[in-house]
Amino acid sequence: MILGVPASETPGENRVAIVPPVAAEFVEAGHEVVVAEGAGAGAHWSDTEYTDAGCEILDQETVFERADVLFQVQGFGTEGFGPERYRSGQTVIGLLGPYEVTEDELETLGETDVSAFALELLPRISRAQSMDALSSQSSLAGYQAAIAAAEEHPKMFPMEMTAAGTVRPAEVFVIGAGVAGLKAIATAERLGASTTGYDIRLEVKQEVESLGADFLELDLETAGSGDEEGYAREMDEAFYEEQRHQLEQVVPESDVLITTAAIPGAPAPELVTGDMIAEMDDGSVVIDLSAPTGGNCEPTEAGETVTHGGVTIHGPTNLPAETSRTASQLYANNLQSFFENLQEDGELHFDLEDEIIDSTLLVHDGDVRNPHIDDETESEDTTAAETEEENED
Repeated sequence: MILGVPASETPGENRVAIVPPVAAEFVEAGHEVVVAEGAGAGAHWSDTEYTDAGCEILDQETVFERADVLFQVQGFGTEGFGPERYRSGQTVIGLLGPYEVTEDELETLGETDVSAFALELLPRISRAQSMDALSSQSSLAGYQAAIAAAEEHPKMFPMEMTAAGTVRPAEVFVIGAGVAGLKAIATAERLGASTTGYDIRLEVKQEVESLGADFLELDLETAGSGDEEGYAREMDEAFYEEQRHQLEQVVPESDVLITTAAIPGAPAPELVTGDMIAEMDDGSVVIDLSAPTGGNCEPTEAGETVTHGGVTIHGPTNLPAETSRTASQLYANNLQSFFENLQEDGELHFDLEDEIIDSTLLVHDGDVRNPHIDDETESEDTTAAETEEENED
């Protein structure tokens, strides 16, 4: 097959879907890999490294024209990647934004006879772990959130006992103990902060404490907060109202607040009010990883940095791209694992009896098939970052 790696045309997207070491394995397996000129530049992979791996460097349009399979970082709805870009018979694999793509776009793809796989819909089963792009990218988002907060905050994170006096550690509070939240907690702890994590799922307490952080337990009725797979469910407004009331006692005492609660296909729950943030000390920092879907904090603006009551609030929409080299390496590995599962005897095999293929396949053989999106919206982890998505993600 001819495997295509287009360049991102979205501002700020520095990742590339396939890196040269993975491309070399594809070439060794007998595939032809075509890469858009400069596709890896944002992740510090040169065109020469791709050619050394056996790839052919082409202009962007030729990559779209020639490829049988296109690997993308972001897909439908992002700049440069409308459904009209693809040709009949192509297969597209990536973080395609299944909750944002419109019915019209899906129908256009169906009419074009494109097969599209959205990795956001990957089932949470052990066999799919190596393909879990949301988790690999959300982990980087959590790491980057803690690093960005440490760089911005006017205090140093660790405690220091010096001849000039004792420096108290920064107080870091992380809401959400999904993949992004746990990585933010771990990173803040490594930097020496006094870190506390919170999640409505009490079963994650052990995970938080295993990282050296404290776990906050609120006086809330959490029965039914997790599904059969252990992921948090969306709660009703009465629950969120009481949650906000109790968080009023915690948020103002924090130097850094990192929030990660997101609901796939729906606005992020608003957990932190502007009044809570205004009571934090001047110079405090908030990193709201759920900014792409509205944010967990009332003053958050997606893609912007705002100041509220002397507190700086960041609403990042693509933190993994800040660690583009590592993010691209991990994402390419996820795609490689997914692609290998999709093959049989070196050819694409759309086995709808395979839970992984069935769950992620949005469009195939002219049919729009996204029956899993509504189910995912009801049961996904409300504390995962994800973006990613983000999540993100």
